[in-house]
Amino acid sequence: MAQPSELISSLADKYGRQRESLLPILQGVIKQERYLSEETMIAIAHEMNLPAADIYGTATFYSFLEYKKMGEYVIRICKTITCSMKGKNQIILTIEDMLKIGVGETTPDRKFTLLQTNCLGWCHKAPAMLINDEVYTELNPEKVREILSTYLKK
Repeated sequence: MAQPSELISSLADKYGRQRESLLPILQGVIKQERYLSEETMIAIAHEMNLPAADIYGTATFYSFLEYKKMGEYVIRICKTITCSMKGKNQIILTIEDMLKIGVGETTPDRKFTLLQTNCLGWCHKAPAMLINDEVYTELNPEKVREILSTYLKK
């Protein structure tokens, strides 16, 4: 794996060093590193000649740009009114019970992180969750237990 500065430089070469290139560069770092460390955000600021506060502000604005170390599997539960009305709280309680963590926490083995997020775009099949890039819909506690069991075996 490339050093962070090498990765940032190659992403800047690919996308450019203008302000509008920031989001693709941040996404490229996430793809490789899985999160944006403080050191990485400062390196991006230097590479793009932007204030570090701008990098941090952008990283913390978007819910899919992680700026803290996450588990291998990031579970995102949709927190819209539609998912809430269709049983989101039961889904969260099931996950918390199985993984022994709360929302915003990561398991001690760093395998899972549980988060709530704004709309995942699956309101018509609520409640929904995303595990990394895999979408799961029309959830109920039993279905969630089956899904998580497969991830626990990995």
